[in-house]
Amino acid sequence: MQQISVSPVFVGRGSEITELTAALRRAGTGSPQTVLIGGEAGVGKTRLLEEFLQRAADGGAVTSLGGCLEVGAEGLPYAPLATALRRLYRSLGAELEAAAAGSEGHLARLLPEFGEADGEPNDEYGRARLFEHTARLFERLGAERTLVLAVEDLHWSDRSTRELLAFLVRTLHRSRVLLVATYRTDDLHRRHPLRPFLAELERLRTVQRLELARFDRREVAAQLAGILGTATPDRQLVDRIHRRSEGNPFFVEELATAFQDGFGAGLTDSLRDILLVRVEGLDEEAQRVVRIAAEGGSYVEHALLAAVLDEDEESLIEALRVAVGANILRPDSEGEGYRFRHALVREAVSDDLLPGERHRINRKFALAVEAQPHLVSSDVLPARLANYWYHAHDPARALPTALDAARAARRRNAFAEQLGMLERALELWDMVSEDVLAHTLRPYDWAETYPPGSRDHSPADADCDRIQLVDVLAEAVVAARRCGDRERGLSLAKRGLRLVDEAEHPVRAAWFRINRARMLGNLRRSGDDEEIAHAHRLVEHLPPSAVQAEVFALAAGVAMLKKPGPEHLELAERAIRIAEQVGAHSVEVHARMTLGGLRDDVQADAEGGLAELVGAVERARRLGVPDLLLRGLNNLSSAQRALGRAEEAARLAREGLDFADGNGLLRNIGTILTGNLVEALADLGRLREAEEVLAACELTSLSGTHAEFLDRMRGDLALLRGDLHTAATMLARARAANRVGQVQHSVPISRLAVRVAAHGGRPLEARAELLAALAEEGRPGQESDVYPLLVEAAGVEADSRGLPQAEAGRAEALAAIAAVAAELRPRVPLHHGWARLLEAELARAEAADTPEQWAAAVTALRPTGLPYPMALALLRAGEAEVRAGRRESAAELLREAAELAATRGDRPLGAQIAALAERAGLTLTPAERPAAAAAPTADTADSFGLTPRERDVLRLLARGWTNRQIAEELYISPKTASVHVSNILGKLAVGGRGEAAALAHRLRLFPDDLAPSGR
Repeated sequence: MQQISVSPVFVGRGSEITELTAALRRAGTGSPQTVLIGGEAGVGKTRLLEEFLQRAADGGAVTSLGGCLEVGAEGLPYAPLATALRRLYRSLGAELEAAAAGSEGHLARLLPEFGEADGEPNDEYGRARLFEHTARLFERLGAERTLVLAVEDLHWSDRSTRELLAFLVRTLHRSRVLLVATYRTDDLHRRHPLRPFLAELERLRTVQRLELARFDRREVAAQLAGILGTATPDRQLVDRIHRRSEGNPFFVEELATAFQDGFGAGLTDSLRDILLVRVEGLDEEAQRVVRIAAEGGSYVEHALLAAVLDEDEESLIEALRVAVGANILRPDSEGEGYRFRHALVREAVSDDLLPGERHRINRKFALAVEAQPHLVSSDVLPARLANYWYHAHDPARALPTALDAARAARRRNAFAEQLGMLERALELWDMVSEDVLAHTLRPYDWAETYPPGSRDHSPADADCDRIQLVDVLAEAVVAARRCGDRERGLSLAKRGLRLVDEAEHPVRAAWFRINRARMLGNLRRSGDDEEIAHAHRLVEHLPPSAVQAEVFALAAGVAMLKKPGPEHLELAERAIRIAEQVGAHSVEVHARMTLGGLRDDVQADAEGGLAELVGAVERARRLGVPDLLLRGLNNLSSAQRALGRAEEAARLAREGLDFADGNGLLRNIGTILTGNLVEALADLGRLREAEEVLAACELTSLSGTHAEFLDRMRGDLALLRGDLHTAATMLARARAANRVGQVQHSVPISRLAVRVAAHGGRPLEARAELLAALAEEGRPGQESDVYPLLVEAAGVEADSRGLPQAEAGRAEALAAIAAVAAELRPRVPLHHGWARLLEAELARAEAADTPEQWAAAVTALRPTGLPYPMALALLRAGEAEVRAGRRESAAELLREAAELAATRGDRPLGAQIAALAERAGLTLTPAERPAAAAAPTADTADSFGLTPRERDVLRLLARGWTNRQIAEELYISPKTASVHVSNILGKLAVGGRGEAAALAHRLRLFPDDLAPSGR
């Protein structure tokens, strides 16, 4: 272990060491932990970390430490993690290489020692893959023994580092990993980016936050005893140093050293004077070396420092020896460079420099690095050089190096740092001469389909490779979008539009417009349709281009989620033709996937749409673009399920999940693929398997923009189990997450809401949910989603028939259901089955249903092979046969319905089947009898204002019991029972006991107790 602090003794911090040791012990059991240590500068965070890491290493753990850089780090991503990995690489060697096997190309973006970076696109999906493979590396390293990864000075961290750390905290599972990070509390102003990061992590149960307090007088005395080498330091000295240091351990050390050196009497109370007193005690040459090292960065290489000083090696070594001996500088643990013992000292030395002196020193560093690039590691070279020139106040050199650093950051998938460097370039642009702009800048890098300014010139033109200001803005727009800073992206795109003459450069203007549209959509703001329409007008009559194809494809794709028409199908086809012509292969495949959906939606050509999707998926496989293939597998899985092919849908969803896992994209797109899989398994009646998939999803912390999908599925599965409370909770969560309100999510959520209200005995609430769903602007949704919603709602209206409170508005609700049904176009057996089922439910709501209608529904649904809605159709058909007096036929239908309900694990439906069979005197064999539903909640009949005793009476009345039987059961008098019955009839607004019992049966107020007791 490297020695970081001057104090030879470790004082206090007993409770903190205990907490850290406990976290280490929990991590050692395979439960990854995170500890965040905060405190003011100098309070002893580093000393505590040093002590703990030593103890952990002594106990057999593998430890590694990386620090965030204070200066010279702008645009340099992942610095502390790269440092920690480099130390692990040197200490573990072959073991680390084995853990990284298969991920080297991804991890090389963090650490060049892993080899060449892979050639995958530098986009947000590449960033997700980098994060995933980093997590896998640490999980593998922590598989057999505990790994402690420590990061110092998070308050200086770059955004990419914070996001990668947050990813690790959330996703490391079942591995022996402890993450420890320190940060300064006194640096966290109100808008500091670390504040939301800490708040977000603190909500996780595996994260613990410690705050270090200053030392009290007793602890200061113990610290002084260790520093001064005495058992009992002078009381007056302790009082004075405790008072002046206010218990800050670093200041205690500085004051103690000053006292030892004889400066105690002359010290002022100035913090900078306290920090500089030891520096000022050095000889002139050592002071000069320290001043130059302060501008080199938080860490400065020995060879680089020698090149900047350009003096005799022996003189440099002697000066460094003096600075290290005075405990101002300390050698790095690898022995290749130096750090200041404490950042406060570096800050004080730097602040003491004159402005011109600071600029001159930074210029020397820049010139040395330019002349000998090998002096610094290749992964930090672009950012270090850019920062030296920037702080040298030399715009002519700072601008080109900032652009180079931006490109290097993009290639490491560090989009926030790329954006920072591009914004620096924008700041410097007007400060440099035309000659600099013409001859020293790199060419345009990359911004998706954006047409760079170089295309405005012929190849013979001297300016053909020259990057323009608008090109920098385009790169910055993409960087902002990919790092999630969409507000900044909107502003940059608006600035780009101000620079572009739409008449002269319509394609470029259209590119900025569609990027604004994407970001407005991501932010859930209006205006995206207008931006797309504007872009469409700009490129409508132009020659083919990648931007034109992208505009058309985006317009068609957005329309597909709203209310598409034939014109959007033509637009998708046109996008495909243009993309093929100009070689925009990814745009072409995206457009083909959209076309597949539109063929189904607009032309009612389910098989044609499916074939288009299958072809697009195969093209995506050949292109080798992971996110494109995953979009195709996801869409294809959804399409197959919508056509009633749940088995194939489940297979495709599993293929997508496996591919996402293997390519580091599981936590990027895994949520929606998991939802597709669970939904297909539920359709197939494989409830236990569906629950296992959801449980595994919880363990891997899948989340994202489709969290509402998984919450809705949790609600659906809870309702199948008869757990009404959990279903209602999941419904509320799904609705809170479904801010976008896309019909693919909002319609199934509305269906769940109708079912929850119906099972809770609240028919009016169920009706309100239906009408709200049908009133939403835009198309109602796909047949596979809308038919179930309409059938559930029609069933509620049928069950509440005869309830006086439900009569008002009943006709309007049934008319609304019928109107929407008339717009639907059933195309496959599942749709036709739902349609027949809906016709029969609407007839039942009017007491006009016939056995033939239900038989038609059963016949239409049988080819689907799905247990639901087949079980519902069989139940209703059996009920109709009972009314028709055909008991044998009814029994056969109900037995099959019971088998399907049991197979699906549908307890409420099973309870309805059992209750009907027993009321009709029909027998279901024990093996076929489904499990009873969970008991209803206490508020099941609250909407009628029934008291608990009246609910007890109604339960027995629904069994057909007399007043005397009720009185005997409840230990009340027959007269009292009669009074309760009269009150119940009044509250239910029914005319007699039979009508009250029928109403209780229809509303399923007592689903677990509807059968006669046999009294």
